[in-house]
Amino acid sequence: MGAGTATGTDQRTGTATAADPLYERLKAYEGRSTSNASVGKDPVNETMIRHWCEAMGDTNPAYEGPDAVAPPTMLQAWTMGGLSGHPDRSGAYEELSALLDDAGFTSIVATDCEQEYLRPLRPGDRITFDAVIEAVSPRKTTKLGTGHFITTRMDVRAGGLLAGTHRFRVLKYAPARRRGPEPGRPKRPRPVINRDNAGFWEGVAEHRLLIQSCAGCSTLRFPWLPGCNACGSRDWDTVEASGEGTVYSYVVMHHPPFPAFTVSDHGADAGGPYAVALIELAEGVRMISNVVGVPYDKVRIGMPVRLEFLRADEELELPVFRAGGEG
Repeated sequence: MGAGTATGTDQRTGTATAADPLYERLKAYEGRSTSNASVGKDPVNETMIRHWCEAMGDTNPAYEGPDAVAPPTMLQAWTMGGLSGHPDRSGAYEELSALLDDAGFTSIVATDCEQEYLRPLRPGDRITFDAVIEAVSPRKTTKLGTGHFITTRMDVRAGGLLAGTHRFRVLKYAPARRRGPEPGRPKRPRPVINRDNAGFWEGVAEHRLLIQSCAGCSTLRFPWLPGCNACGSRDWDTVEASGEGTVYSYVVMHHPPFPAFTVSDHGADAGGPYAVALIELAEGVRMISNVVGVPYDKVRIGMPVRLEFLRADEELELPVFRAGGEG
């Protein structure tokens, strides 16, 4: 059960409780700036736009040519500080995090982000941005443990005009104590299923890999999105993938070891290493999945693969790709 808020109300039952003195201190950080009038290290530019579009498989013609705009989802990319970071951070976020650490909320997990786009960014635009701690939640109890949600808001400007807003939320928490060893193999994390991608997971349950097809221009897209990148239409249908593909790119995951990701059919030790690949399907779209059927160090770019479905546990089945003609 979560502890009371500063107003003395239990979050689950609504009954009066003693106020949480820690929350009073945390609440004081709301509205504090974490960076003020920071400047993006690079102007909006064609090179970064091209790399982004190639990585995302986004062929929208609006992102190239003399009148190009940047993809809206690149909003945060122009604010990133790289390995050296931004020197003008205020330290408020670090103070808040240390306060939570001292109170025993030492673990952190990102929970979600929201972006709002107000005007397009164009090559040559110089980016400035301000960031604040927008909200700290009362103490909440989740499956991970008990802690506080922290929301930061970044306002991104070009030429002094607001171009977009980026909100990022994390949970700082104390991990829940396990009541005892869980029988059997640990479970993999659950995929996020929402109204935009529910149809994909319904297809997986039927052993069908479904790709969205725009009803306006017939462009195929993956992952699933609410609108077409090519023409903007919100109407769509699906086509079933043949299951044939090739490895377009890949990485090998070594750490941290996690037994739930053991792939027993190619002899990997519990938890890895294992190969995660960007698969180019025969239909022309790309998706991320595991490559199975060969040791991780035998995976190669251009390797032919074939779709199959992996039963991860009694509740979860996933599309994976088996290397063809290898073993």
